[in-house]
Amino acid sequence: MSSTSQLAKRFREVLLDGLWIANTNFKDQLKDVTWETATTKVGSLNTIAMLTFHINYYIAGLVNVFEGGDLEIKDKYSFDLPPIESQEQWEALLNKLWTDSEKFAALLEQMPDSKMNEVFVDEKYGTYLRNIDGMIEHAYYHLGQITLIKKLLN
Repeated sequence: MSSTSQLAKRFREVLLDGLWIANTNFKDQLKDVTWETATTKVGSLNTIAMLTFHINYYIAGLVNVFEGGDLEIKDKYSFDLPPIESQEQWEALLNKLWTDSEKFAALLEQMPDSKMNEVFVDEKYGTYLRNIDGMIEHAYYHLGQITLIKKLLN
């Protein structure tokens, strides 16, 4: 199995269907969350909706680069979630996360392994491998937060 296929598999595990590292994934944790629960604040913690938006913001930004576009995302906008006031709006956010995640993994699988050592957009960002590994680690970090917030709300 190529390196890019292995990375795509690891990415899908945390977002869509895996149980290996955390014994859960985003899709599993979010499947039964209502929009009211997703937008409920616990102390000073981010909401589940905010964390969902945040992780998708970065996934969509990397997808844009994978498709030949520019790196247009900025950290300062990564929590700019528009208000969610219905189940339909929450489900739209979730569907965007699932679609963007599958697109990310599919584009990654199509990359040659040699691409992993190339500069990602600008030398200051390191290589493609560093950014893809970072995305996977970032997703696990926020998956843990979502899991804990869910427990606090239940």
